[in-house]
Amino acid sequence: MVSGLLVDLLVIALLLAGVWQFRTPPGARRGNWTAAVALVVATVVVLWRHGLESVPLVVIVGLLGIGLGVWVALRATMLQIPALVAFQHGMGGAAALLVSFVELTRDATKAAITPPEVAALLGLIVGAGTFSGSLIAAGKLDRRLPQTPVSLPRHDAMLLCLALLVVAAGIVAALAKDIALLSTVLVAVVALSIAIGALFAIRIGGADMPVLISFLNATAGVAAALCGVAIGNRLLIACGATVAASGSILTHVMCRGMNRGLTSIFAGTRTSAPPAGAAPAGASHSRPEPAAPAPVSVKTSAAPTDFSSNGDPYNHAATLLREARRIIIIPGYGMALAEAQEGVVKLAEQLLEQGKSVKFAVHPVAGRMPGHMHVLLA
Repeated sequence: MVSGLLVDLLVIALLLAGVWQFRTPPGARRGNWTAAVALVVATVVVLWRHGLESVPLVVIVGLLGIGLGVWVALRATMLQIPALVAFQHGMGGAAALLVSFVELTRDATKAAITPPEVAALLGLIVGAGTFSGSLIAAGKLDRRLPQTPVSLPRHDAMLLCLALLVVAAGIVAALAKDIALLSTVLVAVVALSIAIGALFAIRIGGADMPVLISFLNATAGVAAALCGVAIGNRLLIACGATVAASGSILTHVMCRGMNRGLTSIFAGTRTSAPPAGAAPAGASHSRPEPAAPAPVSVKTSAAPTDFSSNGDPYNHAATLLREARRIIIIPGYGMALAEAQEGVVKLAEQLLEQGKSVKFAVHPVAGRMPGHMHVLLA
């Protein structure tokens, strides 16, 4: 018992060490490998403790999953990374959904509902909502769905009704003693939760995707932790709780970076009309789409050059860069769309070789996922 707990603590410490290294771009690669090793060790520990009833089936399915994951990752371009991240969150929710469903339908003859069964039911609901919400987010990020927020008539009322139906169906599932009835009710719970996740995600616009991605990251962790409670697995509880905590903190950071409240983003509302001289009253107050791949801010030591309005803007920019001593490059989503990150980095290197001071100013919510600009520039 003590040795098993020590192994679990070692795996958890290894995972946290990997997450800790994500703070800097150079350490992110090492952190990724460290976290991967922790997850592989956790998988081996679980298999060693519980054994396998059908080794060939598990090996075939495992190799199929590994091959599919590698194939998808190799085919994904840098522009598709945000959509891939959202899709992976959805797969985490789907895994929690399936594990919870199996645990709930394993034995329907118990006299009273137990805490693990309550956790499994909650994991089923959260996992299903995370699954559908993540697929909607991935579709928006991959431009297969409209980037603009979609608000249906009586949107809030629909969400409230669906939530009440989920609660009612959950109570019926908790009291059901017949396996056929239980399975039917659980399928209904899954369908309702999927509808809630989809309705929740469609009214969040493309510019607010970093917040949604962070939130879905947190809900995927919650679903995993609930599954850990359902099956009595300390490692799954710890890993899920870690993901949930980091996702929640990141969601708060994203909201602060946008200077908006979480409820206003998720409700698809817009802030009040700006004062005179600001944006028009009818304009959207979500973050505007940057028009240029990488706006460059320069501070020259000489008097500013007076350019004719009919001059070549590229020559003007080149002249400004030659005159500047301190340069700040502000990357945005336009750089990601143009896949211009390599050109931006080469430009910065050339300016550094000329003895100029070059810095990057990255907004916390720039791009379509947390750390999007850092990933591209690294």
